[in-house]
Amino acid sequence: MIPKLIWREPIPTTTITSGASAVSGTGGAAPAAAPPRRRVVTLGDITGRESGGLVVLLVAVGILTLTSDEFLTTGNLSNLARQVAIFGIIAVGELLVILTAGIDLSVGSVLGLSGCVTALLLVRGMPILVALLLGVALGTVLGAINGLLVTRAKLPPFIATLGMLGIARGATLVITDAKTVQGLPTGFQTIANGTVLGIPNLLIIAALVTVVVWFLLTRTVFGRYVYAVGSNPESARLAGVPVRTVTISVYAISGLLAGLGGILLTSRLGAGIPTAGTGFELNAIAACVIGGASLFGAKGSAIGAATGALIMGVLNNGGNLLAINAFYLQIGIGVLILVAVGFDQLNARRAASSG
Repeated sequence: MIPKLIWREPIPTTTITSGASAVSGTGGAAPAAAPPRRRVVTLGDITGRESGGLVVLLVAVGILTLTSDEFLTTGNLSNLARQVAIFGIIAVGELLVILTAGIDLSVGSVLGLSGCVTALLLVRGMPILVALLLGVALGTVLGAINGLLVTRAKLPPFIATLGMLGIARGATLVITDAKTVQGLPTGFQTIANGTVLGIPNLLIIAALVTVVVWFLLTRTVFGRYVYAVGSNPESARLAGVPVRTVTISVYAISGLLAGLGGILLTSRLGAGIPTAGTGFELNAIAACVIGGASLFGAKGSAIGAATGALIMGVLNNGGNLLAINAFYLQIGIGVLILVAVGFDQLNARRAASSG
């Protein structure tokens, strides 16, 4: 038996129906007070979508442990953690957008621009902390602009963020003259390459980001709003959810984490690379889907996105250890994405037929 968590929550003034309609209690005769709504949530609802990704991860780790003597070595695990950490941070930010049924194709270019701007500021003598804050702020502003384009200009998320992808990448090439920015301070490089008690700093930062976003989505009103917007934005609006504010916020957070990822990648490489982040947006989306997120919104979790990033990292790392052609790995990851989306569609059809 799966244990059940039961809580009561009051019905708001506006009652959401299964469609986009709503009945408001502000006009006409005052409606009778409704009893508290009873909602039943099982642990299977909370962890079900992540369990598939965890099974795939455990199987991959088990196979690599048996087939490669180098996989569980300290050096390889440390290298794997550093590789996966940045993808995981970007994937968690992408997840927030996907939960609202949106998409952010600009995270890779925003990562590159934030990293190169930070590198340029450091080379010109700006203090490390100030340069870091400005780099993260730049990513946040670009993400907020994406949100404004979606909510105010009414552009489809795909088009708005595709445009930002081109703008950010072009701006990066212009300000760097398409050249690598070198000569970064040693203290800055230590941020991504250092360790705490043998644990890579990058892994610690990625874990903290994942925990913060998990808490945001599961323990705050904002998290409920995010899922509500992804489920049915019109019904959410009628229920009093600030849909525009929530949408802008998730794009801003996605940009913030992309900016953070750019700074960490620049720190790890010890240089600002104008082409850094190319293709990262596709990897972030793939990690979210493999981790159980639905591109139709309202389904997914921060832990699932981080798990998806870890699965991709383990597959790539294992392929290198076993000398598997990288092209075959790309095919395998593509198949994994199709299978994940296929299962999501199948579950959605089953839920619709049973309802």
